Amino acid sequence: MGKRIITQRRGRGTSTYKAPSHRYKYKSNYPTKESKTGQIIDLINDTARSAPLAIIKLDNNSKIIIPAPLNIKQGDQINFTEIKPGNILKVKDIPEGTSIYNIEKFPNSHGTFCRAAGTSAKILTKTNEYVSIQLPSKKQKKFHPSCRATIGVIAGAGRLEKPILKAGKRHHMMKAKGKLYPRTSGVAMNAVDHPFGSGRGRHIGKPKTPPRNAPPGRNVGLIRAKRTGKKK
Repeated sequence: MGKRIITQRRGRGTSTYKAPSHRYKYKSNYPTKESKTGQIIDLINDTARSAPLAIIKLDNNSKIIIPAPLNIKQGDQINFTEIKPGNILKVKDIPEGTSIYNIEKFPNSHGTFCRAAGTSAKILTKTNEYVSIQLPSKKQKKFHPSCRATIGVIAGAGRLEKPILKAGKRHHMMKAKGKLYPRTSGVAMNAVDHPFGSGRGRHIGKPKTPPRNAPPGRNVGLIRAKRTGKKK
């Protein structure tokens, strides 16, 4: 009898496949009340994120936390009117071509898009009904004009430039976010561990498309594929 494949083990929900959210200290948010100015009181690191976070104290004594932009420091002032890195504005008030990040999906929903270290989006066109923004993936998406975003580029762009060198370091990086490492391909496994595994070398030896009535342990590959093979 074969072993359960990773897809089945992941569905069981053991600690191996859970993100250690009890170690995630901070939640990124935008102001819920109107305010005019704020001051960056601290720059912090969070296990859950690749980018540093900025804690901002507003003039109404409330605090917000956002991903920190490039070229800011503790003590800097932010506001909600100027086009300046770190300032938070509605996308309808930001000029076309400006780099932004931490974009809301809906008005007053807090930032959702473009929050990884070193990333930024760009405003392309604006109308009365929507604002078209190019995301880091080069995909263009339309947003409500009242959605908020932060001006600038997120800090931490060079985090992947330094080589990791050791598998142990990669192990700790992945474990901090609850990601499975190392990942073994199905064709490299034994036949008992995966439907594509065998001792015949790194080739599957059977169709990638499983039968429609395949049980969970066999349901791997190109599931319900409309077509297979190279495009002609």
